[in-house]
Amino acid sequence: VAGITPFNFPAMVPMWMFPLAIACGNTFVLKPSEKDPSASLRLAELAAEAGLPDGVLNVVQGDREAVDRLLEHPDVEAVSFVGSTPIARHIQLRAVEHGKRVQALGGAKNHMLVLPDADLDLAADQAINAAYGSAGERCMAVSVVVAVGGIGDDLVGRIAERARKLRVGPGDDPASEMGPLITREHRDKVASYVVGAAAQGAEVVVDGTDLTVEGHEDGFFLGVSLLDRVPVTADAYRDEIFGPVLCVVRAETYEEAVELINSSRWGNGTAIFTRDGGAARRFQLEVKAGMVGVNVPIPVPVGYHSFGGWKDSLFGDLHIYGNDGIAFYTRGKVVTTRWPDPSDSGINLGFPSNS
Repeated sequence: VAGITPFNFPAMVPMWMFPLAIACGNTFVLKPSEKDPSASLRLAELAAEAGLPDGVLNVVQGDREAVDRLLEHPDVEAVSFVGSTPIARHIQLRAVEHGKRVQALGGAKNHMLVLPDADLDLAADQAINAAYGSAGERCMAVSVVVAVGGIGDDLVGRIAERARKLRVGPGDDPASEMGPLITREHRDKVASYVVGAAAQGAEVVVDGTDLTVEGHEDGFFLGVSLLDRVPVTADAYRDEIFGPVLCVVRAETYEEAVELINSSRWGNGTAIFTRDGGAARRFQLEVKAGMVGVNVPIPVPVGYHSFGGWKDSLFGDLHIYGNDGIAFYTRGKVVTTRWPDPSDSGINLGFPSNS
């Protein structure tokens, strides 16, 4: 079996895959992101030091050419993938064409619904943590806060106050709270959404596009940005930005907010902030997303539960790790046996029975 993994969690995501696959009796080929290939090599070295036999865990470096070869290779029977939606769709189509099982996790646009009865300080803290952690480069990041009723101005003010205090800097500085983005090209693309949002009707409350980190002027740093009253037609709302940009949209009612969330093409994760248990239970039942948090902004389950979304956030039938992971890396086999004695002889053209 093969795993094709993203740049943002170069150790964690492979370890969602290969330990389960190997425990289920498979050999594993890991194709990590070409943007940060060294973590995968270290994982393989540690596995070898621990006594894993040669050929059980293998690492293949490369880009699309290496991916397509794995998708076509007759020895690869199943493919796991985590990355963007366009590539996940390509992975699924190409692998299925060659008769392979596929679990391909795609992108996201995770919404956090905040009801008027919520603790707004808690909601603001958690919006900051979920939107800007890992510089927003994670599929479980909160990208959109949906403020319900008349709390919008107050909530945005609290988020903005906290956002302006965040310290952006190099990862080897203990004072840094957020580091750089993965490449210069990606940084520029993320910044373009902030500029474009203003032209498309959004209010730029916090603009991080002009940030410079002293001593690292050539680094791929970008400050955090907060956009308010974002139209659902704006690119910043419609696209997966994958960077430190948080959009706020307003809704008059709970029903309007849930309809907004459910109309998204993605369904990876979502959250509701409220003190009302009835509203939380209703949200769990009505929202169309694979992972739901109640006062938890990044509802990533513990390892014995499966990770995966709905709609354009997942291609394939089974989620990754947990029980679904075990099911994916195994195939059922039915064996029917009988040890015959003389009484079993004779002709019977009826359907065989177990009696």
